[in-house]
Amino acid sequence: MKKKKSDIKNLILDILCATAAGIIVGSAYYFFQNSNGFAPGGVGGLATITHHLLANRISWSILMVSFNLPIFILVSALIDKKLGVILSLYMVVQSFIPRLYELLGAKPYCLANNHEDFNIVFACIATGVISGFGFSLMLKRFGASGGTYGISALIKKMKPEMNIAYVSFIMDTCVVFIAFFVYGMKVTPVICTLLNLFIANIIVDHGLSGIKNGYKFEIVTNDPELLSKELINRLHHGVTSIQVHGMYSDTDKYMLVCIINKRQIGEMMKIIKGHPDTFASFEKVSEVFGNFKRHV
Repeated sequence: MKKKKSDIKNLILDILCATAAGIIVGSAYYFFQNSNGFAPGGVGGLATITHHLLANRISWSILMVSFNLPIFILVSALIDKKLGVILSLYMVVQSFIPRLYELLGAKPYCLANNHEDFNIVFACIATGVISGFGFSLMLKRFGASGGTYGISALIKKMKPEMNIAYVSFIMDTCVVFIAFFVYGMKVTPVICTLLNLFIANIIVDHGLSGIKNGYKFEIVTNDPELLSKELINRLHHGVTSIQVHGMYSDTDKYMLVCIINKRQIGEMMKIIKGHPDTFASFEKVSEVFGNFKRHV
């Protein structure tokens, strides 16, 4: 019974996450990308370029579904049924959210501002930031965010020995190359497409690395009790003590491990400087789970 409830809860969360990500990405495309003369990467970019070539005679929403949905149906049939269904939901929401905005009369960025206030670079940045956030939601929960993933998974299914690491790169490169000729052989659309891809990838990287990050200090000391007590009292984080052996001095020592917030680095430095017999190093931790903060 508990497992069934857990499965239902996870399914609901999956649906909500896919729907939210679809709304976010679809909103970015409608307000900042579709009407500004540049394309996103991957399969969506090919759909956008086709929309431009057909002089808007076929709805962008229809083209997005037509390009992506067959891929996700194959993923559902050959790779993972649940993932294929979730990706299909995500793509349908992403594709028809712009149509909903049109029916509601919402104006995209290029029309909502006066001509002198419009800047295509701002549109690229906004598209990259907003869509990148939506992509990171999908990647973090499902490990996939679009048609490029589907193509990669299908290729891997048919030829497991093939290296598919460059599929996304090849897809994006094709979009950039085609965009140069489709948008009047101008450099600006190409730069905008590259800028959009670059920013979106940065946002995805940050989204996947986690919001709750920290810094791990490893402190070698001869007096672990006094130092750990001070760390706990002043920083309110737990400390782990590990017995180690110093090879240079050939003596037994202790290494204290403590993970803190970024804003506490200065305070940590002050504490360590108060114990001149210590040696410390630290590194960034991309994600922290569990009882990170000690309750006082």
